[in-house]
Amino acid sequence: MTLVTRLIVESSDGEREGSNVATECVTQGQRIARARHRKGWDQATVAEKLGRSVSWLSKVENGRLPLDRMSVIGQLAEVLGVEVAELTGQPYRHETTELDSGHEAVPELRLALQQASLPSGVLPRSARELRPLQELEANVRLAEQLRQDAKFTALGEILPGLLTDLIAITNDSSSDRDQAEALMLRACHMARVSSNLLGHHDLGWTAVQRELVAAQRVGAPVLVAAASWDLCGVWLHEAQLVPAKDAALSALDQIETHVGGDDRIKAMWGALHLRAAVAYSRLWDQREAESHLEEARRVAQVLPRNGNVFQTQFNQVNTTIHAVEVSMELGRPRDVISRAEHVEISQIASSERQAHYWTCTAAGYHMNRKDNEAADALLRADRIAPQHVRNRPLVRNIVRDLRDSGKVHRQREIHNLAKVMRLL
Repeated sequence: MTLVTRLIVESSDGEREGSNVATECVTQGQRIARARHRKGWDQATVAEKLGRSVSWLSKVENGRLPLDRMSVIGQLAEVLGVEVAELTGQPYRHETTELDSGHEAVPELRLALQQASLPSGVLPRSARELRPLQELEANVRLAEQLRQDAKFTALGEILPGLLTDLIAITNDSSSDRDQAEALMLRACHMARVSSNLLGHHDLGWTAVQRELVAAQRVGAPVLVAAASWDLCGVWLHEAQLVPAKDAALSALDQIETHVGGDDRIKAMWGALHLRAAVAYSRLWDQREAESHLEEARRVAQVLPRNGNVFQTQFNQVNTTIHAVEVSMELGRPRDVISRAEHVEISQIASSERQAHYWTCTAAGYHMNRKDNEAADALLRADRIAPQHVRNRPLVRNIVRDLRDSGKVHRQREIHNLAKVMRLL
């Protein structure tokens, strides 16, 4: 049965209208208006706090101006005193298990992560026969490939059981414990990624907390860097930009003395600079964002072109994808397009990264009011990794706008995409 939410939205100051709207069809603008009404503020008050015009806020609330940057959504959430998910409407549900991107596995995944976070000795010994560590490592590699391929339904089918087996081994004092902890970190990373994608940000936080414990127990600098990199990812998803930036800078300080000869540490050094670049771009600090981006480029030049240490996809192509994202978040649409033209996207194996590139490119075209090109880029992203694309708030905002414009040359395909995303 479709859940129905009755929203009171303000179409203009002093005028209210009520409507029964399916949860998925509530626009981001309506959610912003609802949060504003809860504070008892008029549009002028919020606009002043944002440093924006009343006209801008009115267009956002009425759906005439889609929000295509997480930096802006995060600023709105902070001013209105709400979590980002309240404005984005996540998590989104779809009509079929395949399109639902792993939501069905969330209860089991949540339980496994809760158990993984308990102190050793609290849980009783598992009654199930444990798989050998070698087999678990092979399963982790399989799960990592599913994550890179953005096949989150298939990932959800194997991840909870994988975590459960690793819990039993890491709670043991055997000689395999450090190896099992390293595998636990990798498995929790995948749990973090899928949880944040689906909008279960509290679950993403639980996953990264267990990563930090694993890194601390083993003590290897590369594991500390990997867990810190994921911690930045959680905070970026929650629009906690200062903590995300600070976590990246702190981790860089911790591993700086180890960067010399180990390529894995070098890759994590570069990946953390990319995290810092994104955080600074969402803080609208162009100088710092470009500085960290440049350092990541420098490091990527001396590492393998197909590098993917700890699922970071840190390599030359991914640094150019991040450059596109940085320009998008800084609100520089011409730079988005010019940088996108220099990305050798076919040279990166990750479907998730390819789809992310096309999504950022679509946002750039949309900012430039080139809606046909934006539609082409979005549809291409959706062909590559639909489970990734259809769960992104940014995509949903652009799809709504393209659907409503009625002017794009691939209007039928955009309409069909809006339909499967339950935006009609």
